[in-house]
Amino acid sequence: MSTENLPQSPGQPSRKPRVAVVFGGRSSEHGISVVTAGAVLRAIDRTKYDVLPIGITQDGRWALTADEPERMAIADRKAPNVDQLAESSEGGVVLSVDPANREVVYSEPGSVPKALGEVDVVFPVLHGPYGEDGTLQGLLELSGVPYVGAGVLASAVGQDKEYMKRVFTSFGLKVGPYVVIRPRDWERDEPAARKKIVDFAAEHGWPLFVKPARAGSSFGITKVDEPSGLDEAIAEAQRHDPKIIVEAALRGREIECGVLEFEDGPRASVPAEIPPVQAHAFYDFEAKYIDSADGIVPAPLTEEQTVEVRRLAVEAFDAASCEGLVRADFFLTEDGEFVINEINTMPGFTPISMYPRMWQETGVDYPELVDRLVQAALRRSTGLR
Repeated sequence: MSTENLPQSPGQPSRKPRVAVVFGGRSSEHGISVVTAGAVLRAIDRTKYDVLPIGITQDGRWALTADEPERMAIADRKAPNVDQLAESSEGGVVLSVDPANREVVYSEPGSVPKALGEVDVVFPVLHGPYGEDGTLQGLLELSGVPYVGAGVLASAVGQDKEYMKRVFTSFGLKVGPYVVIRPRDWERDEPAARKKIVDFAAEHGWPLFVKPARAGSSFGITKVDEPSGLDEAIAEAQRHDPKIIVEAALRGREIECGVLEFEDGPRASVPAEIPPVQAHAFYDFEAKYIDSADGIVPAPLTEEQTVEVRRLAVEAFDAASCEGLVRADFFLTEDGEFVINEINTMPGFTPISMYPRMWQETGVDYPELVDRLVQAALRRSTGLR
């Protein structure tokens, strides 16, 4: 690869802030992360920021990628990947872990390393483990580089459905019934672990939702209507995470609400409703991203319900010590009570995703949304958060 095609150092102190958009990653949500990055790259104001796209391959290599967002979209029902976008199949990008040096370096076998200049802020649009779970955030803290979104603790809490629910409960937010099967439980006494789930179903009824405890985009989730479907559902969840969580079905309406950090603190968007998806058992990956199931924005709620769910969304944001952005997902039960299901600290950010759609309806369009997130990151210094 010729180094003349590489982004050059921004040079003088009067330069525009440089934003590294980091995407891809090792999780099962790799492709959706690439799609999200394409949307961010299209929207970010190039007159205001210099942009450096960095993709992480599915085997963990940090690659310099083409700045071509038109190639970063779902095509023929398939999501793109970083290997298709990488400038080289061997070259790698390294971010310094010296807080006094924010320079990014590109190198490939047989060539002299090339300095790409300093990065002022990282916009990580990774979803799932090894990106949204606090691991990447820890690296950026060590590097001393400001970044968009939640810190290490909030990212870890937001990724683990069990501990997320424990945090919410401790702050007085209502969650639905659930039971957790840890890897040791399954390995030591598989029949006892299975019985734990069956007993849970006897108490709360069928169907159940069997989920990986630390995954997103509805990967690995199965709706189970009877005991005969448990083994297959457990195996599918464990394919994504050895720890699984089993949740009782909550009868009610699915309501979502976005939270965004403004200069004076977090604010909530108008809420949205996810109506029942006729062609799918539930709001799964294909319904979200392939078939583009439509949510209703704004949700048809009473004024009192709208005020309440927005208040609860900000409470959830604060309970988990979040920063930047969050999508909070609720059930509005048949008795009129909001039950929080989960938060997502880096929600789907594609053009059809609910988070940007809710903020569009609230009065913040996509380019402004991206700009506000970058500005919030630039206002913060790194350190314990």
